[in-house]
Amino acid sequence: MRARYAAEVTVSVGQRFASLGGVTVRNRRLVLLWLRRQALRLANAHGNRAALEREALRLPTADVRAVLFHGTDAPEGLRFWATDAYRQDDAIRTLEAGFPLHFTVTDPAVGLSLTLAGWRTAPATPL
Repeated sequence: MRARYAAEVTVSVGQRFASLGGVTVRNRRLVLLWLRRQALRLANAHGNRAALEREALRLPTADVRAVLFHGTDAPEGLRFWATDAYRQDDAIRTLEAGFPLHFTVTDPAVGLSLTLAGWRTAPATPL
């Protein structure tokens, strides 16, 4: 059996928690690719309410639902994580070592936390 990986994007405000979506894929590179895509989509949707409403009508099943951020800290943090080579190298090494990957940004204006997570679901076994 080959290793499988899962990824999920969650949001929390106070004691309330919700999953915005997730996937299961065959390798860690695909997990990281999916998480980067979601981070950039969420960051790029900031401040564009019309795009968020249009997207809700044609959302592919593999993409997460958009979040309305009130400040720019969270979108900029997502964009930085997704485009910084050092952060991406660190993320792939974390998954490669078998540890779960977590990256959280906050929107202090409303106390919202958004977490990107990826982890190995099944260990690799020799063929």
